[in-house]
Amino acid sequence: MAPQNHSGQKTDATRKEAGRILFARPFRFTKGCVKVSDLPPPDRVEVAFAGRSNVGKSSLINALAGRKNLARTSNTPGRTRELNIFEAELAPVRIVDMPGFGFARAPRPVVEAWNRLIHAYLRGRANLRRVYLLVDARHGPKASDISVMNELDRDAVSYQLILTKADKPSGTELEKILEKTSQTIARRPAAHPQIILTSSQTGAGIDELRAAIAGLVGNQGCF
Repeated sequence: MAPQNHSGQKTDATRKEAGRILFARPFRFTKGCVKVSDLPPPDRVEVAFAGRSNVGKSSLINALAGRKNLARTSNTPGRTRELNIFEAELAPVRIVDMPGFGFARAPRPVVEAWNRLIHAYLRGRANLRRVYLLVDARHGPKASDISVMNELDRDAVSYQLILTKADKPSGTELEKILEKTSQTIARRPAAHPQIILTSSQTGAGIDELRAAIAGLVGNQGCF
């Protein structure tokens, strides 16, 4: 039996060990989906990663999976133009990398097609347990982030905020951004109350993110 604290919850060490085991499997890119019908069967828990095009989404997915080049990183924002699927053999979870938002250099019809794909996925994927919404820790939530939160709240899609690049601001600045972000998600119906601080450069917060995802697999998505 897993060790528990007095409240009956698994200890932090146990949660993180479950996350380590889950992501010890070698994840790989399996396919890019340009329409919902391209998606693989809904045969396992899915977690999706969303965020502005320059928020460090690919770097975070690489750090999460312990791979340097799993998700392609680029100096050109907006490189992800499909729902990119990452899986590991026999793993009970699938990672979905969503196209970045807030970048308008792509032709308008292309951006509109991305938006339709994203909305169709979010609203119709029964095995999607959580969207991880990435926000730059140097700035906090921007208008485009708020817009995405509004849509997720309206569609009752569970989401959790991740502050990326948490190694960049000073300690005082990070505390202010964290407080601002906490206020932003307060009383939002679909938002998970915990904010995860991460850095793909230092590895900070990656074990906590792995633990959170392992928890979704274990309890089928309950908060």
